[in-house]
Amino acid sequence: MSTPPRRANDPGLEEVQVRGRRLRGISRNVLMLGLVSFVADVSSEMAYPIVPVFLTMTLGASVPVVGVIEGIAEGAASFLKLFSGWFSDRVGRRKPLVVAGYGLSATGKLLLALSFVWPQVLLARLVDRVGKGVRTSPRDALIADSTSEGYSGRAFGFHRAMDTAGAVIGPLFALGLVALAGERLRLVFIIAAVPAFLSVLPFLRVREVLPPGGTGAPLFIPRHRVPRQFWFVLAITVLFALTNSSDAFIILRGRDLGMSLTAVVLAYVLYNTLYSLLAYPLGDLSDRLGKRPLLVLGFAVFGFVYLGFALIDGSAAMWPLFAAYGVYVAATEGVARSLVSDLAPPEERATLLGLYHALISGATVASSAIAGVLWDLVSPRTPFFLGAAGGIACAVLMLAPPLRTAPARGSAA
Repeated sequence: MSTPPRRANDPGLEEVQVRGRRLRGISRNVLMLGLVSFVADVSSEMAYPIVPVFLTMTLGASVPVVGVIEGIAEGAASFLKLFSGWFSDRVGRRKPLVVAGYGLSATGKLLLALSFVWPQVLLARLVDRVGKGVRTSPRDALIADSTSEGYSGRAFGFHRAMDTAGAVIGPLFALGLVALAGERLRLVFIIAAVPAFLSVLPFLRVREVLPPGGTGAPLFIPRHRVPRQFWFVLAITVLFALTNSSDAFIILRGRDLGMSLTAVVLAYVLYNTLYSLLAYPLGDLSDRLGKRPLLVLGFAVFGFVYLGFALIDGSAAMWPLFAAYGVYVAATEGVARSLVSDLAPPEERATLLGLYHALISGATVASSAIAGVLWDLVSPRTPFFLGAAGGIACAVLMLAPPLRTAPARGSAA
């Protein structure tokens, strides 16, 4: 894992061949990083749908405590997403930070199994999210550095599809384990740690890549070097995140409407299946039509889906809403990351991706805490009304004419 860095035009980073045909825009690095995320997400999604139920039913925690735990865990990761991106740009290395991040997340799964009171769950989630904070920005920068100009949407879409395929398989494994183990949810967390530790193996085939602009960017980013379009997109996505609470509240909404644990997990699998199937084609579409139209679509779908979560009275309607929720995520997650990477100067890419991820996470802290309070003090519908308003408003804002600033690379807007 100590192989020397290689530049983006190195033959070792050629596009992947499938049956003699190239997968345009998908380098070997992108493929390996996709495999890493696939295995790691099998682990994460075995545990994640179970955590809210484990907290509220096994440990007796309240719903606001769920929101506080998720908010604090994401908040602790926020600074690390920014710092790890900045540090990666300064030293010109991505891999060590990414490997360390996945290792910490694996450790967090084991700590969940050892939790008997909710503060221990908080510690476990902190370790898990710190791992995510350490790895996310350098990993996304490595994906961008390993991708040819004009194919960022496709590359990030491929990575999101692989990541989410793990989110389809993980909950199904969890359901099988719950059926065998009954209420012994700690056993699920122990088994979930196994693929988490195995996920670092594909890194043996990942090579460091120096961005086209090299390394050694200045300590502080001069504003005039970053396109105004970047700040415009960043402001809207952060505003959106302020009204988009943790997915844990969707799971709890299903339980509130009478869905069984099995039904909730299967609905979560449905959402992730649609996300995984659509992430790559929608990413490819964003390369051809532009990133912002896809974000408008995604924000609008989110708004109407959350309005549905707020208005429904029976559990049957949760199924189509979960499916539509997968469309929203597929149209925004990878597309937003690819747009940020396109707009960022190459030598500052990890730093600006870190800024993006840190602000989104910080907004999630606030939105999750607010959602928990609104759920408990007003009604379970209220957080979803807030999210619906935010999604529709941000879709309208994203329709504003592009700012007259050329992007850093590719056709980003």
